[in-house]
Amino acid sequence: MITRCWTLLLVGLLLSLHAIAGGPKVLPGIDVLRERGFDVLQGKRVGLITNPTGVSANLESTVDVLFSAPGVKLVALYGPEHGVRGDADAGKTIDTYTDSRTGLPVYSLYGKTRKPSKEMLKDIDVLVYDIQDIGVRSYTYISTMGLAMEAAAESGIPFVVLDRPNPLTGNRVEGPMLELKYKSFIGAYQVPYVYGMTAGELAQMINNEGWLGESGKCSLTVVPMKGWKRSMWWDQTGLPWVPTSPHIPQWQTTIFYVLTGLLGELGSANQGVGYTLPFELVGAPWVDQYALARYLNSLDLKGVYFRPMTYTPFYRDTTGIKYKGVQVHVVDREMMDMTAIQMHVIDALLKLFPDHNLFARARNGGLSSFDKAVGNSETRERFQSKDSVSTMIRQYQEQSALFNLKRVKYLLYE
Repeated sequence: MITRCWTLLLVGLLLSLHAIAGGPKVLPGIDVLRERGFDVLQGKRVGLITNPTGVSANLESTVDVLFSAPGVKLVALYGPEHGVRGDADAGKTIDTYTDSRTGLPVYSLYGKTRKPSKEMLKDIDVLVYDIQDIGVRSYTYISTMGLAMEAAAESGIPFVVLDRPNPLTGNRVEGPMLELKYKSFIGAYQVPYVYGMTAGELAQMINNEGWLGESGKCSLTVVPMKGWKRSMWWDQTGLPWVPTSPHIPQWQTTIFYVLTGLLGELGSANQGVGYTLPFELVGAPWVDQYALARYLNSLDLKGVYFRPMTYTPFYRDTTGIKYKGVQVHVVDREMMDMTAIQMHVIDALLKLFPDHNLFARARNGGLSSFDKAVGNSETRERFQSKDSVSTMIRQYQEQSALFNLKRVKYLLYE
């Protein structure tokens, strides 16, 4: 009880300080929708796809906002990976249940069913999506959004996206494109690894590029943000960060996810998951931390510095094992090529420690997971054939340039 009181006091203090500071610079879609009197939802039975990141600028749950909105009847909730309340681990399937706070049915979109069935949609007039994304292709929320758009198109139900900021800015487009052969739930659309769009902008692209397949197009409405500029990193929006998943606890973790996240697919080296710095570390029991730091710093990669360290994870399957490696320090985020840095890290581990080859040591299914997350097998094959990282990066930059031309007509913000 005492802990709960302190928690409530702290939340109240943070909100007060937030208000004193003049409030957020950016209003997400849910706040804009409320300012508009919930116009596109008036008189309708609403289904809501959301999770704990679906909050207003003042941290009110979108579930609660729509549940009490005048003229709106919220009738069903739909949960992506991690669930509506954020109480499921990554990769853990979720069952359909009744939400204890609202009494509404919660249909799982991360279990046997990932696309809403006609049965799930039978009692709604409009389907709303409100989830904070991280701007990286290998994250399942945008796949959930696309599948829900397909279902809405097939059922003739309008689809509404309440837009949110891309924490990595709306200008950064980096990394390999997805090849359709490697389309999966962790990479469903032909966009670069870092795609530089908001969920609303990407929804427009998905809808108009024919990516909904035989479903055709859905009746799509994007409720845009107010005040967001493409150059903004998350900390420039004035908005509080709600963890998008258990291992993205701070907004800065979205940067580190791009810097090291692919290693997690292989399972042959650790990237800080299991320790207090998820995605900020690179290590393994067989690494010489000083040699790794010295080599990576010698590359003079812009925007980052590598510090040698040892650490011992205390949860998950790495518990109690001493790891040696580096901590990645971001010293100039504007200068970074995030995906290039990740490729150099992988290349360094392969070059410096050939007896512990990352790909040869990959866990069962790790190679396939790596290829799906990257969006192709060519990247792995180039590493295995000792091709230069600079060759890969040039190819990625060419692909990004072509994508930038395609995405222009879908951009909603300057």
